[in-house]
Amino acid sequence: MSLVSEFKDFALKGNVIDLAVGVVIGGAFGKLVEGVVGGVINPIVATVTGKGSTDAILAGFGQLGTGVMNFLILAAVVFFVFVKPMNKLKAITARKVQDAPAPPVPQDVALLMEIRDALKGKTQA
Repeated sequence: MSLVSEFKDFALKGNVIDLAVGVVIGGAFGKLVEGVVGGVINPIVATVTGKGSTDAILAGFGQLGTGVMNFLILAAVVFFVFVKPMNKLKAITARKVQDAPAPPVPQDVALLMEIRDALKGKTQA
C-alpha cells in the first residue's frame, strides 16, 4: 500500500473527521464560555459587590452577543464545509457497497440449504 493511499484511508475515516470537527467546535465553545464569564458574570458580580457599574454589564451582553454570533457562524461553516460533504461521501460509499453483487453461494452451502429447507418442509407437514 502506498503512502498516499494509506494517508487517504486514514484521513477519510469518519472518526478522524469527527475528532477534527469536535476540536474546532470545542475551541469555539471555550471562547463562548470565556465571553459569558468575562463579559456577563464577572461584571454582575462586580456590580453586586459594589466594584462595578451597570454599563459594564450592558457591554458584557454585547460581548456575549458577539461571541454567540461568532460561534454560530463557525459552526455553520464547519457543517457546510466539512460535515455535509463527508456525509454525502459516506452515503455514496455506502450505496456502492449495497449495489455490489452478492458473491455466489458455494455448492456445498447451497446443498446444505436445500437439505435444511427439505427438513423444514417435513417437520411442518
